[in-house]
Amino acid sequence: MAIVVFGVVVATDLRGAETSDRKPNIIYIMLDDAGYGDFSAFGSPHVKTPSFDRICAEGMKFTDHYSGSAVCAPTRCVLMTGLHTGHCRRRDNTAKALVKELSAKNGRPLVFLEDEDLTVAESLHSAGYYTAGVGKWGLGNPGSGGVPEKQGFDYWYGYLDQVHAHNHFPDEIWDGGKMVSLPGNKGGKKETYIPYEQEAKALQLIREHQDEPFFLYLAVTPPHGAYVIPTDDPAFAMYEGIPGGTQVQHYAAMVTRTDQTIGKVMDLLQELGIDDDTIVFYTSDNGPNPPFAKAIESAGGLRGVKRMLYEGGIRAAMGVRWPGHVPAGKESDFVWDMRDVFPTLCELAGVEVPSHLDGMSVVPTLMGKEQSCRQMHYWEIHSPFQQAVRFGDWKAIRFGTEEPLELYDLKKDRGEQQDVSQSHPALVRKLEAFLDSARTESPYFPAKAKRVVRRKKKGN
Repeated sequence: MAIVVFGVVVATDLRGAETSDRKPNIIYIMLDDAGYGDFSAFGSPHVKTPSFDRICAEGMKFTDHYSGSAVCAPTRCVLMTGLHTGHCRRRDNTAKALVKELSAKNGRPLVFLEDEDLTVAESLHSAGYYTAGVGKWGLGNPGSGGVPEKQGFDYWYGYLDQVHAHNHFPDEIWDGGKMVSLPGNKGGKKETYIPYEQEAKALQLIREHQDEPFFLYLAVTPPHGAYVIPTDDPAFAMYEGIPGGTQVQHYAAMVTRTDQTIGKVMDLLQELGIDDDTIVFYTSDNGPNPPFAKAIESAGGLRGVKRMLYEGGIRAAMGVRWPGHVPAGKESDFVWDMRDVFPTLCELAGVEVPSHLDGMSVVPTLMGKEQSCRQMHYWEIHSPFQQAVRFGDWKAIRFGTEEPLELYDLKKDRGEQQDVSQSHPALVRKLEAFLDSARTESPYFPAKAKRVVRRKKKGN
């Protein structure tokens, strides 16, 4: 386990023998829109993810881990700031109020991180970590105070804008604090496939910073965006004949090809002799899009998809591996979510946990110890407005502050098919009171009193 002595991590193995006095490297891997059921370790009948499966076999598999939100940007905000979506600055992809003002300022109604926001990257940087990110940021566009280099990252490669990230063959990309041209993609050409570049950059960063503690936030873009992978990639041929046709073939191949990237990362850690000094987290940012939930069971039998606070929209597969520290081959139903990453990484790094965070460190659980989880887990999202809470095995959701609460017993009804609110009036009142108190008002994301009919539109 990791023991913090006067702010310094002394690493010992599970038998208590000291193995290293260096702070652990931290790699946090997050796929974009891969569902709970898109991993073979979580029962996918179609998609192959041997690297994820290896992490679960050689570390811990978490069955009841949750995303920060059911869509891209707020999930990333929760992860970076340690605040749940009732408190963090970005509570949906786009603002629902003051839209004209934000559009005039930011080009679209986007809410960016500001100087007063504290990120996990800033805390780790203060603890002596080299901090780098690869993939999709989504919390601040060029020229704003929300760019990663102003939020604690020494270096970022990839996309800042979530819509820009839809294009895997862009004609420019953010690289080290500026946009750089990609001539091979100019004029509609498709010579530079960014997921391949993300892999190369991640491996390069690990090699370059192997001799110092590093935090690598690998927020890869597949399988989101345009569902496309070069058809000469061997992963594409693996899925010939998969249900759902060519689009699903591209999607599944993108998951597997990204999983192969993670395998290369794991192999490099061993090659460099820093495998035992590195903790790796591997998850996804939210639930899948509807076509894949239907065709290949991407939601893993859970109700709901991306943008919905039912389990299929927010429960996220998670594997954590750290040889000699995280017990191998253990499956855990401990309930935690992405707000807990910030305090967890602070404890691993031996840096003080900021007192204002909503999250709690799950280091004891990661080290195989018993730990009490928080009583209530909260989420909200605004397209349409929804609130949800998990309380033990109970899960509640409502679509407006004055709308009836739906209540489900996840122990008996994992798929949230049977609303039992009428049978538990006292519990309903308790959870309604919690939902009423769990959020602070946001000028950009006001709560809605009544249910709003959800309109179909292209996502971002």
